[in-house]
Order: sequence, then C-alpha cells, then structure tokens
Amino acid sequence: MIIFQKNKPTDISLELWIPLTVAAAFFQNIRSAMQKHLKGRLSTLGAAYVRFLYAMPFAFIYLLGLQSYGGDSLPPLNSEFLIFSLLGGICQILFTVFLLWLFSFHNFAVGTTMSKLETIMVAIFGLLLLGDHLTPPVILAIVLSSIGLIVLSAGQSKLKLSSLCKFPTLIGLACAAWLGLSVVFFRAASLSLNLDNYLLAASFTLFIVLILQTVIMGTGLLLKDRSELVRVFTCWRPAIMVGLFGALTSIGWFTAFTLQNATYVRALGQIELVFTFIATLFFFREKITAREYAGVALIIGSIVLVLLG
Repeated sequence: MIIFQKNKPTDISLELWIPLTVAAAFFQNIRSAMQKHLKGRLSTLGAAYVRFLYAMPFAFIYLLGLQSYGGDSLPPLNSEFLIFSLLGGICQILFTVFLLWLFSFHNFAVGTTMSKLETIMVAIFGLLLLGDHLTPPVILAIVLSSIGLIVLSAGQSKLKLSSLCKFPTLIGLACAAWLGLSVVFFRAASLSLNLDNYLLAASFTLFIVLILQTVIMGTGLLLKDRSELVRVFTCWRPAIMVGLFGALTSIGWFTAFTLQNATYVRALGQIELVFTFIATLFFFREKITAREYAGVALIIGSIVLVLLG
C-alpha cells in the first residue's frame, strides 16, 4: 500500500542526480577506507558512530550555507517528516547492528554478499511505500547488477552455492532490507517537506537524520559501553576526516534521492564497486580472477542500462 507519493521534479535539475550519485559513491569509498583505519582504536560500533557524530557539524555548516546563500527560510518540522526521518535513521542503525551480528559468524562471506543486494529491496519498498515505478531497462539493470555482485563476491571469497542455505544468508538479506528501507524513508522525508529548493530539502533532511542517529547511538553507547564513547571523542583528529567525507557522501546520496527514484540512485550507486575494483587492480596491484572480471562487466552493463533507461 502506498503511504506517501509526490511528483518528482521535472526541470533539468533532475539530471543532476547522475553526477551526485557518482560523487557519493566515490566519497563513500574514501570514507570507508578511513573508517577501517579507526578499527584499531575503536570497535566496529564505535567506528560506525563516528560516521554520524562527526558528520553532523559539516552537515550543519552546509545547511546554513545553503540557507544564507539562497535566502530561504528553513522549513517547519511536520509530523510526517519527523516520522520518516526517525524511521530512516533507525533502519540505518539496525543495518549497522545486523552487519555486526553477521561478522560474528565464521562463514559470514555469503551473508555479506546478500547484504549488498539493497537495490532490490529499494525497488520493492519504493513501489510499496512511495509508488515509485521502474522502466523495463532499469528492472533488467537491477537483475544484472545483482548477479554481477554475487559473481564478483563469489570470485573474491570463493563462495559456493551450497553456502546460500545457511543462517548468515538470512541475516545478510535482513541487512539489505534495513538499508533499503532507510533509503526509501529518507527520500520520503525529503519529499514530505514540499520544498521547491531540492538542495535545501535534502540538506535539512540529512541534518535532522544525523541528529536523531547521533542521539540514538550515543545513548546506546552511554548505557552499554561508556569507555567506547570516551574513545570516540579522544580519536577526534582522524574522526574529523571520516566525518567530512561521510558528510560529503550523505549530501550526494540525499540530494540524489530527493531528485530521483531511489532505486535508480542505488542502481547507479553500484559504481562504487567498480571504483573498488579499479583501486584493487591499479593501486594495490592484486591478482584479479576471470570471475571477478565477469562480475564487474555485469555491473558496468547494469549501470549503462540505468542511464539509458
């Protein structure tokens, strides 16, 4: 059942979702690499919290800059917007928690692969909750990218089909569902503001979501592991860079979600895997298998279909 529907923008600004998505995927690679450097100092949960806490000031500066430059007043908070923002923020946190749970299993590789199938989940939830429809080329692109992702992951971790029939697979699919729901709720929150200024709508949504996530995760760490919360603040120097690139990543995603069907955005966002593949091939000079080349080829083909469709 559709719980929210709004016509998408029809002016030329709609096409900005393409470079915004590519930029978001690129910055996400940088943010993830920087978060890995924090793993020696922080737990996985602490490193995840840094993503929200230290991105918030940069999101606030960006919002104020847009508001001052454009002269537009900030939109009032309405119940619909707050509900969507809260649901999206909680779903993204649950995705992080389930991913941590997934890593606790020895055979987590197949589950991790399933967790990356959020594009399928975004398509399903986008249709049910927002009434977003897809063109046949984009549906084919989603199928191709999903197959390509599985083939690529199988080549990297030597997965077998028999591994699919195990509990981590369900956890991985749950991860994809939580992430897919968060994307759809973020889009719904931004559209519920009914602003003509899509940049302001996206930045305001991002800032409010980051506030909610910072409070929720911060409260959880305060009750469960205060020492980890202290370490989050003592590691402020490297954490600031994580926050900066985290904010740039989220600005790109949220603005693209505001302009375009979230499924299109996440489908094009698979280019992040291509960036990772290029880095592996040219910078780290690791050996690439034929299966991995095939997986990347399928993903690139799906990206072309998204742009054409």
